[in-house]
Amino acid sequence: MKTNKLALITGGSRGLGRSMANKLAEKGINVVITYHTNKTEADKVVSEVQSKGAEAVALPLDVSKSETFEAFVAELKNTIKSKFNAEKIDFLVNNAGIGLPTPLGATEVSVIDSLTNIHFKAPFLLTQLIVPFLNDGGGIVNISSGLARFTAPGYSVYGSLKAAVEQLSRYLAKELGSRQIRVNCVAPGAIETDFGGGAVRDNADYNKMVADATALGRAGLPDDIGDVVAFLCTDESRWINGQRIEVSGGTNL
Repeated sequence: MKTNKLALITGGSRGLGRSMANKLAEKGINVVITYHTNKTEADKVVSEVQSKGAEAVALPLDVSKSETFEAFVAELKNTIKSKFNAEKIDFLVNNAGIGLPTPLGATEVSVIDSLTNIHFKAPFLLTQLIVPFLNDGGGIVNISSGLARFTAPGYSVYGSLKAAVEQLSRYLAKELGSRQIRVNCVAPGAIETDFGGGAVRDNADYNKMVADATALGRAGLPDDIGDVVAFLCTDESRWINGQRIEVSGGTNL
């Protein structure tokens, strides 16, 4: 099911991004992933994608540094031309992120700034730069969090920024609708990855707490999210636009 479609996934070297890259490959979609520091893991993802019959390339990007975005986009253009013989991409997945607690009364301004740079400024500014060479009829998937709907003490800044990303997605859907570009937001629940220090994956008590709060009785797995993101990059989701899709197994219903 090889296609000529091409997706860019930020933060694609591990966790959710790794699953997204592989699930897109299974649908015949070529991928560009970005990584922050771990080129070895990024290269493994490239190999995994290629083993599924799709093409892939990994590029370095620090989403906390918006001053580097123009240079990154220039490199992206050159790379897709040389690697895929393409002038444009079809899908952008704004996935890269970190999890940091911000308890009220004990949070430094620098932490708020860092979270804002990564979770709001990066999706907005990268999208702004990439939209001019996003194919009409393509799509954008922004990654939010269940914490934009329900709360966990200590994550007010992270949850608030993810709520902002959800609102941004609706604005983008409206502004890009004339080009038939769909913009949706996927909001994962707690997933077994190394995100936030790997607590959901590695701490049995925390994992059980998540499972007990989830209607389907378990914590999430990366492929639970990767499958939905890949679906949103296919024609089967052509009439889904401007939506927040929570993928949490029914957490805190």
